[in-house]
Amino acid sequence: MKKALYALKNRLLDPGRDFQERLFLLLTIIAEIAIFLVFIGDVLTRENIVECAVLLGVLVISPFITYYAINNGRVQLGAGIIAAAIIFAVLPTAFYFGGGLTGGAILWFVFSYLYIGLILVGTLRTLMLTFLTILVFVEYAFAYFFPDKIASHGRSMWYVDSLISVVLVGFVVYIMIWFLNRLFTEENRHVREQAHEIENLNKAQNRFFSSMSHEIRTPINTIIGLNEMILREDVSDEVIQDAENIQAASRMLLSLINDILDMSKIESGKMDIIRAPYHVGDMLSEIVNMIWIRANSKGLKFNINVDPNMPLRLNSDEVRIKQILINLLNNAVKYTNEGSVSLSVSLSAVENGQALITYSVEDTGIGIRKESIPHLFDAFKRVDEDKNKYIEGTGLGLSIVKQLTELLGGTIAVNSIYTKGSTFVVTIKQDIVDDTRLGVFDPGINRGVHDRQLYHQSFEAPEAKVLIVDDNSANLMVVVKFLRDTLVQTDTAVSAAQALDQTLIKKYDVILMDHLMPGMDGIECLHAIREQAGGLNKDTPVIALTANAGSENQAIYKREGFAAYLVKPVDAALMEHIILGLLPEDLVRITGNVMDIGKAPEIIRENSQKVPLLITTDSVCDLPPEMLAKYQIKQIPYKVHVQNGTFADGIEADSDVIIRFLADRSIEAHSEAPDVADYESFFSENLTGAEQIIHLAMASHSSTAYDQALEASKAFANVHVVDSGHLSSGLGLMAIEAARENDTGMPDIDSIMRKLEKTKNKIQTSFIVESTEYLYRGAKISERVHRICSALMVHPVIALKDSSMKVAGIILGTRERTCNVYIRKALRDPGKIDKSVLFITYAGMKSAEIEKVKEKALSIVGFEHVYIQKASPAVSINCGAGTFGLIFARK
Repeated sequence: MKKALYALKNRLLDPGRDFQERLFLLLTIIAEIAIFLVFIGDVLTRENIVECAVLLGVLVISPFITYYAINNGRVQLGAGIIAAAIIFAVLPTAFYFGGGLTGGAILWFVFSYLYIGLILVGTLRTLMLTFLTILVFVEYAFAYFFPDKIASHGRSMWYVDSLISVVLVGFVVYIMIWFLNRLFTEENRHVREQAHEIENLNKAQNRFFSSMSHEIRTPINTIIGLNEMILREDVSDEVIQDAENIQAASRMLLSLINDILDMSKIESGKMDIIRAPYHVGDMLSEIVNMIWIRANSKGLKFNINVDPNMPLRLNSDEVRIKQILINLLNNAVKYTNEGSVSLSVSLSAVENGQALITYSVEDTGIGIRKESIPHLFDAFKRVDEDKNKYIEGTGLGLSIVKQLTELLGGTIAVNSIYTKGSTFVVTIKQDIVDDTRLGVFDPGINRGVHDRQLYHQSFEAPEAKVLIVDDNSANLMVVVKFLRDTLVQTDTAVSAAQALDQTLIKKYDVILMDHLMPGMDGIECLHAIREQAGGLNKDTPVIALTANAGSENQAIYKREGFAAYLVKPVDAALMEHIILGLLPEDLVRITGNVMDIGKAPEIIRENSQKVPLLITTDSVCDLPPEMLAKYQIKQIPYKVHVQNGTFADGIEADSDVIIRFLADRSIEAHSEAPDVADYESFFSENLTGAEQIIHLAMASHSSTAYDQALEASKAFANVHVVDSGHLSSGLGLMAIEAARENDTGMPDIDSIMRKLEKTKNKIQTSFIVESTEYLYRGAKISERVHRICSALMVHPVIALKDSSMKVAGIILGTRERTCNVYIRKALRDPGKIDKSVLFITYAGMKSAEIEKVKEKALSIVGFEHVYIQKASPAVSINCGAGTFGLIFARK
């Protein structure tokens, strides 16, 4: 017995077991004990035999159910069966035979609620709680209406039964709460211990990655450096080809190391953003110089589009912005086999001394499947694996780009049509340091040491003295070789102590100092040189050599007093450039710039600026051309199908021609919304001139346009589709409202979308139809309804409500009467009408008729502007000649 109790205790307190299982075991044991005590009490007090039998049955069956549930992992099933037994057997029996409201049964309802709430989950819990609640109501109602049907207790028995129940339920609830507190305390302790372990693991991981970064970069520095020297030599083509392959593989390995290190920093929260002023043109030139070679090697055009209104200097983390753009551009080149790669930089808005800068990277590559876009920025996730299995990479690049963008307070979006290309749009708000216009951007391509036949040292300084300090002899050899052609005098030191010895006896013009060295590191050595008693190099500029790239290091080296820093593997051309800037001018002789490269890559510089937000809509918006031009609203045409062909709405087909064409009743015609591919092409084309698009589609329940535009927008992160709820000029009014909101300043997409939802309910779109024939021919109404309407001279009024076309009323009588009645009804409550604009949109009517409509409308409401607009062919097909509508907004 003792052994069994010990095993039961261990099972209850074992943290390795499922929490719900332990709770079920405890509460079932408590319930068993409580029911047993109630059973003993009932026997001693000679309660009804039926009640005693039910309690005994539950006592016998429950242990078997519990044992089965625990050992077979069916806790919820076991708990459900026990809960059902309590609800449908124990409680009704105890209530009916135990005195009803004068017994202790009602207190066990509380225990039942607690048991079900703690043990059961999901649908089973809801179901049992519902049954229990119904039971409570039923039993109380039964006790109220049929009190004589329930076995009643005398006063003394009532007190005894109630006392026992209060004490038992009280202890049961107490033990439950005590055990829960203990379990939660243990769980919290385990969570804290695990969190501490994870923190220690993260620290160890960070130390490992930092160490690995340094250790791996050191041999890569040697490989790339010595390989660079081979490329400078006059050797065979075969050797050069091998060297170029080594160089490419080394750069790829370096890229992988950088990705892993950056991801580690971001995940551990150690990625710092260091904001500092930077020159926009210089940064962009560096990016172009890095990318054009790769683009050219694949025969791709490289398009540069920089807004001439860009500020000259901005304040942000230049290093991270470059990392974002280079990553995106490298991806664009990687996934594009023909066509072009484009970099566009635009000034979207200026507000309170801050500039909203938008960077767009566009390619004509393989594109991205719609279903893959939501997973595009997941770490280690590469979409379309089969198509991209031969493309190198970790899948970390875009994840890092997204997280860096968010750390900078920016946003990133992707637009892509599968097989046609992708566009990544990064928007970052930055402080303006110098608002001088950048002007026409010239990338100033540096055709440096990327080809063995092109290298020529940029300067010679035979009298200059340079000290190179690094604990790795291979690194020393690489730097010495890099500087060999400049003729500078180089000394080396393999430790900080050796460097300090040499700075005591010799004056150097520049010192290159490795950061991480055993004993005294590079920063400590720099301070020692500055404070060195009798030292000759207290003012000598020192360049840090580091394997730890990042803007945080840039700030550290600047703060500690380094003149500049170089990241390993060291770029030979950049090192030359930095040393040239630090050497005294009288020691330097410029030997000329680097040689021409032969055929330069095709770079197209454009200065067209993308608009921050473009409003687009369907061709059925029925707006005058001058309004479309004024508000820069773009339209996608509907399709008009007739027996002899398909025409683009409003472009290849005219509504008057369509009306005359349909005079022949044997001819069938219908309109059709653009399909998904049409919308994708339309959005893609317009995004070449806009950063964002809001597209207003025709009322969703009146056309398929909204659903198809919405489906197409899934390929674009910055295309927002709105159900206008209207058609014809009602849709046009919605588009105008969006355009006006867009003109108020820096576009706020969410604000505009909210405003459009409010505007939708204010616009009133309705038409009076002359004849129901066209509705019948367009399968909008049945032939019988059409004949009745024609015989009785019924003219339906079609209105838009809740994105659906509905019959808002019918008007009987002559043409003149129906027109007047419709106008009066449409313009009811003139005081509640926005008098700024009225559209009278019509199909197949004469000018004189329209003028009469205008005069009548103005006699009721004095509109400031009235536009008489011919309906588009797609609208005219469905309503027919003689139809017109009054479209305006209410206050």
